[in-house]
Amino acid sequence: MSRTSKLNSLALVFTVADLERTQKFYNEVIGLPLEQQEGYLLGKLAGSELVFFEGEATRGTSPQVVFGLESGGIDSLAERLAKQGVQLLTPVSEAPGGWSLELGDPDDHRLAFYQDGKLPRRLSEPV
Repeated sequence: MSRTSKLNSLALVFTVADLERTQKFYNEVIGLPLEQQEGYLLGKLAGSELVFFEGEATRGTSPQVVFGLESGGIDSLAERLAKQGVQLLTPVSEAPGGWSLELGDPDDHRLAFYQDGKLPRRLSEPV
């Protein structure tokens, strides 16, 4: 089995100052309908999602690329990444509907993995 995780989705996560203003802009100017969720906005495009949370972003941290884990195993993935010397920026943490893990790539770009909360956090197979 491959030593890499099987990915099933891609999301760009933005931190914005005003959800209402953001929704109006993306709906009316860009032409992308954003659905109001519990505490955030969601836009869907052919296998990808744009997610908007209200808050104050530090320059360079928004948007964030988030890879979805198809089978779960986020705890196993965190262990493997740490053993490979990858800079983990956050431990595995609760996220809306599941779990996430943030890391830095070799050029200090912030990336994240996300898994649905219904999936196992640990897998017996390497991820």
